[in-house]
Amino acid sequence: MISCSTQPYVSMDAKKELAPTGKLRAGMNLGNTLFTQKSNSGELQGVSVDLMQELAKRLGVPLELVIYDEPGQVAEASAKGVWDVAILAIEQTRAKTLTFSPAITEIEGGYVVHQKSSISRIEQVDAKGVKIAAPVGAGYELYLTNALKNASIVRTKNFANSIEVFNLKQVDVLAGLKPNLMDSMSKFPEGKLLDGHFMVINHGFATPRGKNAADEYLRNYVKELNESGFVARSIEKNNIKGLTAVKK
Repeated sequence: MISCSTQPYVSMDAKKELAPTGKLRAGMNLGNTLFTQKSNSGELQGVSVDLMQELAKRLGVPLELVIYDEPGQVAEASAKGVWDVAILAIEQTRAKTLTFSPAITEIEGGYVVHQKSSISRIEQVDAKGVKIAAPVGAGYELYLTNALKNASIVRTKNFANSIEVFNLKQVDVLAGLKPNLMDSMSKFPEGKLLDGHFMVINHGFATPRGKNAADEYLRNYVKELNESGFVARSIEKNNIKGLTAVKK
């Protein structure tokens, strides 16, 4: 059982904005297994579930999990009013339609190249003619879209599709969350993981823009979560490697 010693006050306005239907509808992304997994019985579990359960408990409302296969689908659905809060990578393109809380976690983004590739360092990837596979709508794909000056992105359906096009040698580089890349090395035996990272990805709570009371509450909630070590305990409980809690 993970718990916090203190709880920020919940105003009526914040509760109405976070749970306008009388329940907390949490947008859940199955595409990032560092945050959300399915148990053998098919139930959702993980850091995201722990955080949403705690938030619903503090609001005094039931929790409803609104499930999506990929992060881009969660972000795209924000304007439809079908979820109230989600955990997503904090990214400037998404910030046009979403408000983010302070960061709760850190994950490194990394690259895999082919064994015989002339690319041996992270800084060599952004070169003319280099093709990088990345799932459309992923936080690191959005980052690379803005950051790359010379290389091009081959946008895939999901991480599994990125692995497929990499193995078919349709791209030179496979981009991904570094823990996922490390866990998947057996799926691309002719690949090698480059040292270092091209970005540090922060995740936080996201709400559709315009919910000022909800955003203020989530800022205080995250501050308390970080100070109490709640996120770190959830990561340890779920045995997640490569996901780091932001320290106070």
